[in-house]
This record gives sequence, C-alpha cells and structure tokens, in this order.
Amino acid sequence: MNDVKDAGQLWKLKRINVSIIVPVYAGEAYLEALVDAIEKVRLSWERQEAPAVLTELILVDDAAIDGSAAVIDELATQFPWITALHLSRNFGQHAATIAGILHSSGDWIVTLDEDLQHPPERIDDLLLHAVTQNADVVYARPASASIHGKSWRDGSSRGFKRLMERLTGNPTLRLVNSFRLIRGEIARSTASVCSHNTYFDIALFWFTQRIEAVQMELKDERFATTGKSGYNLKTLMNHAQKMLFSSQLRYLALGLWIGIALFVFSVFAGLYFTAVRLIAPETIGVQGWTSLFVVMTMSAGLLAVMLGLCLQYLATLVLKAHGRPTFFTIDRSGDHVLANWYAEKTAQTAKESELA
Repeated sequence: MNDVKDAGQLWKLKRINVSIIVPVYAGEAYLEALVDAIEKVRLSWERQEAPAVLTELILVDDAAIDGSAAVIDELATQFPWITALHLSRNFGQHAATIAGILHSSGDWIVTLDEDLQHPPERIDDLLLHAVTQNADVVYARPASASIHGKSWRDGSSRGFKRLMERLTGNPTLRLVNSFRLIRGEIARSTASVCSHNTYFDIALFWFTQRIEAVQMELKDERFATTGKSGYNLKTLMNHAQKMLFSSQLRYLALGLWIGIALFVFSVFAGLYFTAVRLIAPETIGVQGWTSLFVVMTMSAGLLAVMLGLCLQYLATLVLKAHGRPTFFTIDRSGDHVLANWYAEKTAQTAKESELA
C-alpha cells in the first residue's frame, strides 16, 4: 500500500461487489437472453480490470406461471455466480425484489425486470452517476413518454406519482422505476423494515435523500412482441395503494389547524354576540340564531381538532409499524475507487480518439 503514490490507482487494490436482483414471474422466454446480456457486462468488467465485480445474479422465482423455475435452476447450475431463489408461493414483484435483496451481499445492488426492457449494459451509466454525484440510489428514467405501448397507463402512473409528490413532499417519486441501483447497506436495511404494505421506494427515502436518475431509452420487449404487459391493472392499483399507505401526508396537520382556527373564531364570536346581546339587543333581528351559530362553529372546531389529533397520532403509529428509522449511518468513502477508475477510463478513451 505504501508503494502506491497515485490515488487514481487505488482502484487496482480494491474490488466493489455488485449484485443483480431479478424477480421472475413469466420470464421463461427471456431469461437466457437476459443472462447472456448480464454475462457480457461481467466479462467486460473482467477484461478491463474494473474495480466493479459482478459477483452474483439472484433470480427470484415468484411462483412463476410458466417454465421459469426450471430455467432458473438450469442457469444456476451452468453459472456459479447465479443464485436460484424460489418463493413458496406468489407474493408479487415487490416482495420478490425484497427477498432477493435480503439474500444479496453486494456493495451495490441492481434490480432489473425479467423481460429485457432494462438493458444490463446501462448498469455502467448508473454506477458512474452514483459515484460521481455521491448518490445512494440511481433510477433509470425513461427518455420516452411511453415505454409500455399504453399511453393511458404511463400517463396515469406519472400523474399519480406527481400527486403523491405534492401530498407527501417527497420530490423523488416521479423517478421511481424498477430499474435501479442502490447502495447495498441501504437496500438491505430498507428491505428489512418493509412489511406487507410498505412500498419499497417510499422506504428508501427514509434512509437517504441522495436519490438521482439517469435518462435512457427503455422499451417493453414483452409488449412489443406479444402485445401484453407484465403489469395488469390489479398490480398497478396494488402499487398505488402501497405507495399511498406507506407515505406520510404532509397536509394532515392542515385539518388540525383549521379546527383550532374554527374553535378560536367561535370563542371570539361568542364573546362578541354576548356583548351585543347585553349592550344593544335590539340589533339582533332573529332571536336564537347567534347562540346556534356559536355552538355549531365551536362544535365543528372541536371535532376538527380531535380528528386532526387522531390522524396525526395514527400517522405516527403507521410509520412506526412500517419501520421508519430514527437515524441511519452510511459509509460512502469507497466511492472514489470507482470514480477514479471511470475517470482514468474516460481519459484513456479520449486519448485513443485523439490518436485515431
């Protein structure tokens, strides 16, 4: 170590492990091609003596409806760096992703869909962005408005995410995509607190706000070839429900303050009308309406205050039940290893271009 004087060469002394997680439900027709593409990335890193090493691909069989389970076992036998993970029944993509993450060991974790809509060769772009921007989570953001061939679906998804951003104050929800790169410590810690109704990407925001995105072309190959999407309406509604109930709505306190304002107003109104009744009773044309007005306003204010307090308390209990941490520590000191290698690689490529 003492012989190394150039910090830019530190990448030669350390390796960064990368794990890939792929939940599988109907991927029999795509798994071999997906593994071939991932193998090319793994071998490319080896040839370039990159500090990043693809140490494992975890294929999670979510009680697949086709022959994917047998294909997964065959691939795990053929490639020692592939792990076959079989769930006891169908739990859904979210749960399968979480299961894969909890079985991983990488310094960085990549999640991919089974049907080739997420190109493995773009993992380099996610890693480069993460280490240069010092990010903990990097999403692949589709460059096209619609990637599934259904503009209504993609449009409604984007609209719902924007609405949730406004309601929760979480500015990263529009970036959410199942093609993501996550720092390993954060991914496993997030997965460990996720319960049945916890939305994984919402929980990520509990552990870090260093969330970025890289724009790239994504295409739903399954839809392009079969006309069918891997997501149905029921699945999308389930995702939306989990996102909603995992979030803390920032406008909950608004009801509490409206109730307090109504109650305070009713008190002053009561004092005012009492004074009018004592000083100038002739100005009150209809007897009884003032007291009725004050009572109704005060009652509404008290009810709003009590409801606001209950909702605030319930929101706190829900976040506690979901496992939101009080604090979390992270070590980002190793990012310079990858950053230096990418910088050296870029400089070498530029030099070769000049010579050519």
